[in-house]
Amino acid sequence: MKITDNDIKKAFKQIDIPEPSGTVKNKAVRDATDEFVRNSVLAEKKSKGFSGFLRRMGKTFQTLTTFKGDPIMTLRQFATIGVLVIAVGLFLSIGPQMFYTSKTSLDMPAVKTPVIVPKDDQDTSGRKIAQTKKEELETSPALPEAQVDLQDAITTPATVEPKLQKSVPGESRPETQSVAANQAPVPAKEKADVKRLAGKFAQTAGSSVRGRRAPEGEESVMLPSQGYYQDVGRDKFEEIKINPIKLVTEEPVSTFSVDVDTASYSFVRKQLNNGVLPQKDAIRVEELINYFEYDYPVPDDRSKPFKPSVALYPTPWNSNTKLLHIGIKGYDIVAAEKPRSNLVFLLDVSGSMNNPDKLPLLKNSFSMLVDSLGSEDTVAIVVYAGAAGTVLEPTKVKDKGKILASLNKLNAGGSTAGGEGIQLAYSLAEMNFDREAVNRVILATDGDFNVGITDRNELKSFIERKRKTGIFLSVLGFGQGNYNDALMQTLAQNGNGNAAYIDNLNEARKVLVDEASSTLFTIAKDVKLQIEFNPAKVHDYRLIGYETRILKREDFNNDKVDAGDIGSGHSVTAIYEITPVESREKLIDDLRYRKAVAKPKTDATSEYAFLKIRYKLPDEDTSKLITLPVTTELEFDGISGTPNDMQFAAAVAAFGQVLRNDPYTGDFNYDEIIKLAEPARGRDQFGYRSEFLNMVRLAKTARGM
Repeated sequence: MKITDNDIKKAFKQIDIPEPSGTVKNKAVRDATDEFVRNSVLAEKKSKGFSGFLRRMGKTFQTLTTFKGDPIMTLRQFATIGVLVIAVGLFLSIGPQMFYTSKTSLDMPAVKTPVIVPKDDQDTSGRKIAQTKKEELETSPALPEAQVDLQDAITTPATVEPKLQKSVPGESRPETQSVAANQAPVPAKEKADVKRLAGKFAQTAGSSVRGRRAPEGEESVMLPSQGYYQDVGRDKFEEIKINPIKLVTEEPVSTFSVDVDTASYSFVRKQLNNGVLPQKDAIRVEELINYFEYDYPVPDDRSKPFKPSVALYPTPWNSNTKLLHIGIKGYDIVAAEKPRSNLVFLLDVSGSMNNPDKLPLLKNSFSMLVDSLGSEDTVAIVVYAGAAGTVLEPTKVKDKGKILASLNKLNAGGSTAGGEGIQLAYSLAEMNFDREAVNRVILATDGDFNVGITDRNELKSFIERKRKTGIFLSVLGFGQGNYNDALMQTLAQNGNGNAAYIDNLNEARKVLVDEASSTLFTIAKDVKLQIEFNPAKVHDYRLIGYETRILKREDFNNDKVDAGDIGSGHSVTAIYEITPVESREKLIDDLRYRKAVAKPKTDATSEYAFLKIRYKLPDEDTSKLITLPVTTELEFDGISGTPNDMQFAAAVAAFGQVLRNDPYTGDFNYDEIIKLAEPARGRDQFGYRSEFLNMVRLAKTARGM
């Protein structure tokens, strides 16, 4: 029976290979050295044999070309020379290949060369060879095995006591035990040497990098120069069906949950910077719009955390419609009023995080966050790979050195027990719960959970239950190729939190430092918007984006229905495209037998719509209501006369739709988007709006327009 590489790989996965002893390692190095010497001897013999053959042929040819005047001998010499030339030509074309492949190193007798380090006064060739092989092993990239112990994810495992969580979801406390309780202690240097040897074998055998293996039909590759893990084609996004146009006479009310996530924007940016267009479902237009801060009015009273800013102006891509722009900005907590933070960092250290834009970027990002926290804030660190473990118990930020040291210990290795990690992180947050503080779990990962709780609905239910305890969840995505955006969105939306994607250190600073207040400090939860359009003024409408946030009409007044949260100083923008009743062109024709438009209950001939905003204060369970009529007084005659913020938001909305190839933007193109956005950049303190213009240019180039 023929044994293939796959058979060998499967066998290795099923066998628990013990740590080799020092004797075994010495034998392995000695055998490797023997093989090196044997091959060297063989090559030298082959070289000598071939060169000697050529020397003999040269002497023969010299003899044949020495003519002594005899005509008959001369003719014989010429004939012999011709035959030899033909023979040499044939030999040079096929001879060397036959010569070199006639024997292999396996046919050669074993050459026993001692490789044990000799005495100091001996400088033998064997010692040089052994030293060379040792240096090669030490400088080779480490490629650990497919499944590694959680301790392998930490540089100094002896100082860590990981906690294993039960795999069955529930409310029980985690059981504390050592991951390596049944293993004999192994010296750190010996363990590192063995991992290097294992890495050499894995690389030679063609094994995949540690961590998850890609499923059938999907690809997992390794960058050869650095030994980094990289998945290909495994990014997962929820399918988006764009919001349709709705007739006001049939569906006059639109209801949705606010969205403060920005993950889509930074993922799109990373793809464009890589020279490729993002997949359609990765583009959530509302997240592109809400990536930017807008200068909306801020309320003075914390009991009323925001007030709406509304405007109407012509649609840049359709002269027959108008844009209804709704903006709200949260109350900005001053530094003296900010509550303490009780944070649990839940960090993915599985094998797939072994990439420069994953774990190294994660560690730098969280180090910046720690630097921005107050001395009385508390941080704990939970990691998960093949199992979940506590790296750092709750620690005051005034002991910053201990927190940063724990972050710096982390290494990537193992599978992804994300479900167990979430359970352990929430348990740790509950044990250290502070009613006067912000209690939040911050999850940082690159993708799927494949150990522990792996079912998406089960994770969603667990997060929903924990939300009621007052512990919120933020989700940060890292890397690409294995990014499970669909799962990240589910966790963030059901955990009273937000989702962001960190593609570089600047984005980490934006999310975790510059916007830390809006990320950590919630000023209003379950924020819902509902707008009723006046059929006497509006023929039809469509909501741009928010496809994953649509609510039923009856959900608006139901305080049991979860919705989005708004953080301190954070702004939220929503844009409707509406068709006035007097418009000459409509995408939906009026019905022939339509009932007459009902007369409004009040004199609302100047109203386009009526806006309602419902929200809860962070420590309350009963919602409050804000209302505002949208009248003709809020209308601008031309797009150029609108405030810069609204003009720029319209440009971003156009970009998302054009990039996604939506059917409602007509022939509007990237050049027109740039023309619309460029004069509306405003102050642009951090250059985000200028960066947006570069993204539009990249998209134009990528599409070849």
